[in-house]
Amino acid sequence: MRKIFLLLAMALMVIGLVAGCGKSSDSGDKKSGTIGFSVSTQNNPFFVSLKNGIEEEAKALGLKVKIVDAQNDPAKQANDISDLLESGVSLLIINPVDSAAISTSAEMANNKNIPVITVDRSADKGKVVAHIASDNVKGGEMAAQLIIDKVGNGAKVGELEGIPGASATRERGQGFHNVADKALTIASKQSADFDRTKGLNVASNMLQANPDIQAIFAHNDEMALGAIQAAKSAGKNVFIVGFDGTADAEKAVQDGTLAATIAQQPELMGKIAVDTAAKVVKGETVEAKIPVELKVVTK
Repeated sequence: MRKIFLLLAMALMVIGLVAGCGKSSDSGDKKSGTIGFSVSTQNNPFFVSLKNGIEEEAKALGLKVKIVDAQNDPAKQANDISDLLESGVSLLIINPVDSAAISTSAEMANNKNIPVITVDRSADKGKVVAHIASDNVKGGEMAAQLIIDKVGNGAKVGELEGIPGASATRERGQGFHNVADKALTIASKQSADFDRTKGLNVASNMLQANPDIQAIFAHNDEMALGAIQAAKSAGKNVFIVGFDGTADAEKAVQDGTLAATIAQQPELMGKIAVDTAAKVVKGETVEAKIPVELKVVTK
């Protein structure tokens, strides 16, 4: 009898160990309930506003969000996202530095069954449940038409392009050329990587090589603000149009130094991204493309 009790006790211990191991494995597979957000840079007021919109809406909904800054470096963004995925986030919101480079990260999230939402810039590959952005093509067309209306047909124009490979660069450029190629003379176009200092340097070289440039379209406000400094240093009156509608740009419009900006709503984008994330986590269906309205801001 004593031998039977001993065998029974040993059997119960083995069952307990097996159950305990199974429980540990299950808990390790569970996601944290945190939203991961990878932002392209925080060295740009537009993306600071985007981040603020995400943080404020997450707080309002009682959601946790972990934010990482790629510092405009595609390799750093890939590493940041890998860390977010390893931490067990429930959903990933990405504002890509480079739309092609981010594809691998999106596919990595897909393989882990972690939903992906993109904001402002898209991913070339990988499954994305929702893309939240302004109509960049339309915005580029609006900028070109504004130059035609204010400066005139045949005006000589310079174009400051954004980061090569970013969807916003491609789309804003496409929209601009849809209209400009028919009515304007593109004297020069060069990349300034969405950066104010580079915008200043590139615009300075552009105006020196093409002193008869009458207008400049910059793919974002930071480059436009740099172009303002370049025009001032060159002693030229240039009609400059930016894109984004940042606070600095709107102030420059009111001051009369910036002709116009095609204004987005970055905080609203952030809010919509979190609202959409909350629906996806609950298993609700969302729209694949969610547009955010644009407007022309002039004095």
